[in-house]
Amino acid sequence: MLNFVLIMKQRRKLYAIINPYSGTHSKDAIPAALERAIDPETWQLKVGVIDRNSHLQQMAAEAIAENYDGVIAVGGDGTVNGVAAALRGSRVALGIVPCGSGNGLARHLQIPVNVEKSLAIINAGNIEDFDYCTVNGRPFFCTCGMGFDAQVAERFSHEGRRGPVTYLKSAFMEYVKFHHEQYRIEINGATMFEKAFVIACANASQYGNNAYIAPKASMRDGLIDVVVIHPFMPIVAPIVGLKLFTRNIDKDINISTYTTSHLKIYRNAPGVMHLDGEPVEMPAELDIKCHPQGIKIFCPADAATEV
Repeated sequence: MLNFVLIMKQRRKLYAIINPYSGTHSKDAIPAALERAIDPETWQLKVGVIDRNSHLQQMAAEAIAENYDGVIAVGGDGTVNGVAAALRGSRVALGIVPCGSGNGLARHLQIPVNVEKSLAIINAGNIEDFDYCTVNGRPFFCTCGMGFDAQVAERFSHEGRRGPVTYLKSAFMEYVKFHHEQYRIEINGATMFEKAFVIACANASQYGNNAYIAPKASMRDGLIDVVVIHPFMPIVAPIVGLKLFTRNIDKDINISTYTTSHLKIYRNAPGVMHLDGEPVEMPAELDIKCHPQGIKIFCPADAATEV
């Protein structure tokens, strides 16, 4: 009996937050998968399922107040962002079960897009410290951007169906009517004026679905990879797209890449941009910062190399 009591006292606490609205597949089997995968002698597990009125950050904040050791975000990049936003700067680690359309952060950290395999990583309990970034104080953990990719994110968010086919449809519809914008960028003590197709600020290497916007980006270097895609002729669009998926976009002549811990971007007017793929309305002046080692994440033991 004494041994049992000691084991119970030593158990760590996990809170799994499931977003049933993310991605394209049902999450009905997730609670049972959690029960199978998470060792009850090591972890005390609580499972919550959000509804349309739930607030991810509030649920995660409650886990911090109740001294949980980890909070698992079960969903896509938006779900991960909502949970991680509350956990940043705390001792509570983020677990990721990627069930979304892109799963950019999970893919960067080599977390499998498979429920059982991703849960096995959390159960193993390896936790590392990683960077996160903010735009005017609002956090992102993978990428943020403005220009064409933000317009696509805005259209995609209003589509009834998710998935890569819907995303490609959204991209095509935006491409035929897109107008480039002029930006002023203050970075590393210099001021640049750029007419851009996309400006992406990357903490991690990809948007999701293995589309590598910043192939050399690391979440352990305290730096943001700033990628400026200059206007290009429509005939070269397939080539640029191919390089995006073969980790070679930084070698394209239409691309400029910079690294910095802090930059400011000035647009002509307020408008949409995306944070981890989710469209948000933001002011014309954008203050973007990296916060080194600011969030703890369950990850494979070799994820620190970020290959």
